[in-house]
Amino acid sequence: MLRRAAKTPAHAWPSQSIKSTGLREDAGAPQNLFQSGSVWRDTDGNQIQAHAGSVLLHEGVYYWYGENKDGPTYTGYTLGYTTARVDVIGVSCYTSTDLIHWAYTGLALKYSGQAYDRDLAPTMVLERPKVIYNDQTRMFVMWMHIDSADYELARVGVATSSSPTGPFVYQDSFRPHGQQSRDLTVFKDDDGAAYIAYSSEDNAVMHISQLTPDYTHVTPHYIRSMARLKREAPAMFKHDGLYYMLTSGCTGWEPNRAEVFYATHPLGEWRTVGSPCTGATELEVAHTYFSQANFVLPVAGQPGHFIFMADAWDPDDLGSSRYVWLPMWVIEAKTRPPRTPSPPPVLRVGTPPSPATLSPVGPAPPVDVIVRWFDVWQLSDFKWQPRPRPWL
Repeated sequence: MLRRAAKTPAHAWPSQSIKSTGLREDAGAPQNLFQSGSVWRDTDGNQIQAHAGSVLLHEGVYYWYGENKDGPTYTGYTLGYTTARVDVIGVSCYTSTDLIHWAYTGLALKYSGQAYDRDLAPTMVLERPKVIYNDQTRMFVMWMHIDSADYELARVGVATSSSPTGPFVYQDSFRPHGQQSRDLTVFKDDDGAAYIAYSSEDNAVMHISQLTPDYTHVTPHYIRSMARLKREAPAMFKHDGLYYMLTSGCTGWEPNRAEVFYATHPLGEWRTVGSPCTGATELEVAHTYFSQANFVLPVAGQPGHFIFMADAWDPDDLGSSRYVWLPMWVIEAKTRPPRTPSPPPVLRVGTPPSPATLSPVGPAPPVDVIVRWFDVWQLSDFKWQPRPRPWL
């Protein structure tokens, strides 16, 4: 059941509050359907608090982790942008077997009041928690962006647990390779190797590194990619031997154009595919449906089918921010003429302190990544296959 968006969308303009401009206050859709922009509630009827998070499928159960922002929103001005924050509450965990009905299991990670986890104190910033499972150690490992209220700390934080619902024990925070780290993601490959990608160098460059075998630290080597493009909110996924990274621009809490990059290896050269967004007005597409992506979830048993997960931020009340989940396809691209991307898509692979240089423009991408807006949809709708775009 696919229902297209109306010609006049109900999305918020970036400078306005979501609630004041018409995004749905109640779910309103029949059960077993995804409805982006509505208030999503757990099985107890409470609004879901799992912002900028990730979903882990483990032994047939989905675990949704995200920031709990159920508190007052404080605004400020940092790094050239208006900032908004909520005192750190912790990382929520919800469980589901169908991705529709979510049961709250509590805070998987929270501040204990002890010196060892002072990074989780209410006055700090905890963002974008991502969890992967280590088959060798049988531990669940959570990575997150840890920062000070003025966003000058720019570190990664690591926590571990023997249970997917926690409690996670906070280990430490650090700057990978001595470099700034803000928005991040972690990705576990088919061979068990894991990688981290994070915005660095004042958000101008994406850094990517392999994790140690226990997934709790980074290995010595890393690459610098997407230099000068100012990309953040990375989400890495894989299909048919190629790796993809969904990113957003850096405009604070205001939405912007999503862009997908691809590579033959996480530590290889990343090239642009372009914006994946379709199925809505030009304004919506240009602003990623007025949302910012946080994760890409493969649909189990359906190669090439993914769920695009994003947050429709309300900077006036972050706890009221909504979720945007939409179908996403990776399909073979149509033949297209060579093009000159603007801005250039990639940085050469290298290690600082060498200066960033742009790689030459390569061939057109062999794939197309397509996200399509629908007011309501369900997993069975993936049988509908979009056509590749003639060029991006």
